[in-house]
Amino acid sequence: MAFFNSDDVLQQIGNQILEVTRSEFPQLAPDQLALTWIVYDPPVIANTGGAISAEEFWKYSVRGFSYRGIERVYPASVVKLFYLVAIHEWLESKMIPESVELNRAIRDMVVDSSNDATSLVVDVLTGTTSGPELPASPFDTWQHQRNIINRYFQSFGWEGLAAINVNQKTWCDGPYGRERVFVGEMMENRNMLTTNAVAQLLYSIVGGVAVSSKRSQQMMELLKRNLTAKNLNMTGEENQVIGFLGEGLPPNAQSWSKAGWTSRVRHDAAYIQIPGYQPYLLVVFTEGQNSKNKTIIPFISQEVVIAMANL
Repeated sequence: MAFFNSDDVLQQIGNQILEVTRSEFPQLAPDQLALTWIVYDPPVIANTGGAISAEEFWKYSVRGFSYRGIERVYPASVVKLFYLVAIHEWLESKMIPESVELNRAIRDMVVDSSNDATSLVVDVLTGTTSGPELPASPFDTWQHQRNIINRYFQSFGWEGLAAINVNQKTWCDGPYGRERVFVGEMMENRNMLTTNAVAQLLYSIVGGVAVSSKRSQQMMELLKRNLTAKNLNMTGEENQVIGFLGEGLPPNAQSWSKAGWTSRVRHDAAYIQIPGYQPYLLVVFTEGQNSKNKTIIPFISQEVVIAMANL
């Protein structure tokens, strides 16, 4: 069961958005898209700034729509949202000390989507390092340590987290040595997420109840995207706006997001505020050759903006 409530209105609108998207992009196969859309209806508080307790926050219910929202998909850099929450939990509970280098890595992992920075964060979270293959017994210990992040998220008790895997680093050229062995011969142990799981985690960050209200606000500061005209004219993908949900938003919108892309996937997850509109949260995953198409996700984003105007 999802953390949001389905209703006929969003179901109808969501299906219309899917239909229009398929018409615009006929090459996008039904199993190459997954989507979760959450609408904040009054009096649900969206970006609380930590003003309410976690217990109070989870009493509120929100409407949502999902398409293939429980299907496991390779998340690329969207997984860094999970490492962001975990590292703040480790810091909050004093499991690890703060340091200038760790803070720099956390920032670069989210703001610039740096894989090198993510490597350090995963090392700190798990007490492991990359390197050559290990003998069987030490490798068993190493694998157990790498799965500590999975065990942390399973402890949440959220049904939507049951099927996820978040024990792998993100790479530019790919894993080598013990990392290559760990991911599996057929990549069967690679990271896997669902749009519903990503939506619920982002929902908790926005709500100020991920780790603590102060930690949630620190995460939100890193996730804030610059949607100014100057930034939108930037080339390259490092700004996580062009080719993603932020590109499809009006100039007066605000967005907090984390994108991910490889040669086979293109994803984005964002919490969005537009003056005069209800706040909403949108997660879109696309797979296959569509990853090279930088217009699909902005198109879906624009369609959702139109739908929000009419809600």
